[in-house]
Amino acid sequence: MDEFTLTWQSTVTTHCDRLFANSIPKASELLEGAAIVTLPRAQFHGKQRHLTIEPKVGRFYPHAYAWEALDCSRSDFRPFRVIAATPDTLTVDPNHPLTAYALTINAPVAADQQAVMALFKAQGAGMQAPYPDIAPNYYAVYPFTRKDDHADAAFYSHPRLVAHLDKTALAQVTALYGRLLQTGMHVLDLMSSCVSHLPDTLDVQVTGLGMNAAELAANPRLQQHIVHDLNHTPLLPFADASFDAVICTVSVEYLTQPLAVMSELARVVKAGGVVIMTFSTRWFPNKVIDVWTEMHPFERQGLVLDYFVKTGRFSDLHTESVRGLPRPLDDAHRRETAVSDPVFAVWGTVTAFL
Repeated sequence: MDEFTLTWQSTVTTHCDRLFANSIPKASELLEGAAIVTLPRAQFHGKQRHLTIEPKVGRFYPHAYAWEALDCSRSDFRPFRVIAATPDTLTVDPNHPLTAYALTINAPVAADQQAVMALFKAQGAGMQAPYPDIAPNYYAVYPFTRKDDHADAAFYSHPRLVAHLDKTALAQVTALYGRLLQTGMHVLDLMSSCVSHLPDTLDVQVTGLGMNAAELAANPRLQQHIVHDLNHTPLLPFADASFDAVICTVSVEYLTQPLAVMSELARVVKAGGVVIMTFSTRWFPNKVIDVWTEMHPFERQGLVLDYFVKTGRFSDLHTESVRGLPRPLDDAHRRETAVSDPVFAVWGTVTAFL
């Protein structure tokens, strides 16, 4: 199995997308150089089965939702992005979101570079970057809603002493933390549970903040822990500049007030410290924020990136994705898929107050 890496730079972020594959199939044609299109709102077909989807500026939708205006089939799922809206019209960019960027591919010598590039584009890379000079409308409903908007304390009262991703995916999370963290740091494991997914060889002090006391007590990496509901109280119970770094593993998708939490993270982390969010495509369906389920996985990465940008206290922003690794043979979900859970990460450096 070979590793293929796509690196690129958007307006505020360095991006790295890693894909593992035994072979590179021929990809479908992708739009590049197409004209911007303004269409009547009536030609946006947002009624899909039991859902009614309202188009929002900065967001992606399948070509099939505007098949008449974009002159395509009703089964065309290539993405377009809404870049402007009036009460009567939508202006959309049908081009692939990577079209505007200089891209670098790292691949085995024998690989067809064009085929590799097409595969990255066909699978959604590029959707994590904001459109130039347009703020994406992720926050039409904020605080974010969920299927189950009851208090979280009852839901998390029963300890779940299990891993939420497969071992291969979690090894990638651990490796990322090992790259970005340094010995001697004081790390806040935000929304922690029974495992912190830190390298065994990394000597750091870890404070855990989570929802279940039994899970936190079972975590051998925590020197101290606090039970705290961020959706009820986004304010963190720590003094300014208490930590050198924050990790948050497969939990950011549950935050109903993420902008408030991100502001707090910028407060409790020392200037120059790093905040790292990792996530995948598995979650508790009743507690995940609704907007998360409406998005392509790479667009979710763009949402989390926007949390960092909107906070205004982070620099040196990065995204990274890892996909295509084989799932462990003994994994409980092996019959569903032979592919490991994808890993998506966003991180940034805390800047000092000016």
